[in-house]
Amino acid sequence: MNLIADRLDRISPSLTIAMTAKARALKAEGRDVISLAAGEPDFDTPRNVKDAAIAAIERGETRYTDVAGTLALRKAVCEKFRRDNDVEYKPEEILVATGGKQVIFDALVATINPGDEAIIPAPCWVSYPDIVSLAEGKPVIVPCGPNQGFRMTPEQLEAAITPRTKWLILNNPSNPTGAAYSAAELKALAEVLLRHPDVWIFSDDIYEKLVYGDTKFATLAGVEPRLKDRTVTMNGCSKAYAMTGWRIGFAGAPVKLIKAMDKLQSQSTSNTSSISQAAAIEALCGQQDSVEEMRKVYQRRRDLVVGMLNRAEGVRCPTPEGAFYVFPDIRGCLGKTSATGRRIETDEDFCLALLEEQGVATVHGAAFMFPGHFRISYATDDASLTDACTRIQKFCAGLK
Repeated sequence: MNLIADRLDRISPSLTIAMTAKARALKAEGRDVISLAAGEPDFDTPRNVKDAAIAAIERGETRYTDVAGTLALRKAVCEKFRRDNDVEYKPEEILVATGGKQVIFDALVATINPGDEAIIPAPCWVSYPDIVSLAEGKPVIVPCGPNQGFRMTPEQLEAAITPRTKWLILNNPSNPTGAAYSAAELKALAEVLLRHPDVWIFSDDIYEKLVYGDTKFATLAGVEPRLKDRTVTMNGCSKAYAMTGWRIGFAGAPVKLIKAMDKLQSQSTSNTSSISQAAAIEALCGQQDSVEEMRKVYQRRRDLVVGMLNRAEGVRCPTPEGAFYVFPDIRGCLGKTSATGRRIETDEDFCLALLEEQGVATVHGAAFMFPGHFRISYATDDASLTDACTRIQKFCAGLK
């Protein structure tokens, strides 16, 4: 009898976490490594948020809460959705979880039956297909290349829908590309979805606050209210408020689904940290100056990285509209040999050789279901980004 359940054979460890761990191990050996693999802000959590957590500790708010979150936080989430997204939710339509990933897990595991399909535009975050597979569903990967701005078209969505389709998973802005859908583009997708009333939508808006230039954030339930009754609108505090370690994700959805997610969560993690919840109330309802300050820094870093990567031989780097990633095309580097004699046949070969030879940790495109590219997180300081991009230029120049 095997100890490990067969269901685990359907999934792989997170490749973004794996590359970050590899970089950390090399650093521990004394290697000079710059890690651009993790999707984590390098900023400290804002002072007002930390103070709110400390005050909650001093008040003794250190006990279990409702599985779905404290009423105060759920009300704060409702206000956030109303204020920022023009979507009305009631507290009973809100679930708070230990990070956005748990919200995704709760929703998909609570709804997917064996063989149900989930449409996922690619490039996509590494965990979407694996969570669908773990729930015994079928990920339907729809390639959306740079020629279409890494965004799914209505025609692609229509063609991907079958009688087994249960979910469309839409990440806006996107990890790994930073691509953001406009309100008009979402409206066009909504027209397709309105013709298919059995398809639910999971809108992952975790990078909502990080959009640049003339880009205006929009979410599907706000653009097309007729879809609200079959949409999960997910967000959290990790990215915009530099609160990754606090583990706060939340979602608005119809009561029936929220109850199902609450039921699942009650037998897994139960409630998230009471202290983190108190901090999240301040993050959502307190002063927002720090969010805008961080956004401006990210925009500057984006421009720095895009400019330097486009001067690397064999690399083409589009300018993303949001998040804190770039997803350069490195097909011009494949089929070559590195300065130390490594053959570069795939994007994974490229990233491993780049790490070993130049000490720059990135994540290969195939991890995001889109080979021939790689992902860089520019959520680090300007000096490190400049050094890393200089090393990438050197590595690419050495390919023969």
